[in-house]
Amino acid sequence: MNISDIVFIIFAFVTVASAAVVVFSKSLIHSAFSLLFTLFGVAVLYVFLGADFLAATQILVYIGGILILLLFGVMLTHRLYNLNLTTERFQPVTGAIIALAVFFSLSLVALQTQWKIVENEELEPTTSKIGKAFLQEYLLPFEIASILLLVALIGAAMLVRRRTDI
Repeated sequence: MNISDIVFIIFAFVTVASAAVVVFSKSLIHSAFSLLFTLFGVAVLYVFLGADFLAATQILVYIGGILILLLFGVMLTHRLYNLNLTTERFQPVTGAIIALAVFFSLSLVALQTQWKIVENEELEPTTSKIGKAFLQEYLLPFEIASILLLVALIGAAMLVRRRTDI
């Protein structure tokens, strides 16, 4: 085992453990901060896969944008700060059966797949390739998606407005 294997194991453990805290914590604040560690761990695992663009996007969009917005929303809403979330329907047997079925099906697929084994290759940055593809080969679909998102944003703003504002 070399140092990269040890770092991978540490970050994989941190990611899974913090994801478990997100799911099982009764405190909304603890869940939100654990989500921070989960998303950062996923970004580090993207780096290990050689997907530098996805890692940067994970950090900028999810941690830098969505998670910080969620934390501000939770912390600035004083009524939710000491709220204990409990579920009226707690079905551990059904959840365990579904979780085991998903686990065994994924394990079966992982064990029966003929995985391509590659020697240690030198990883190269993918950001410039993705940028060139967006601005050359996929420019039209990229612009269509941006116009579609703009129309959805305008439509959402129109739905939220009151009738007296029109």
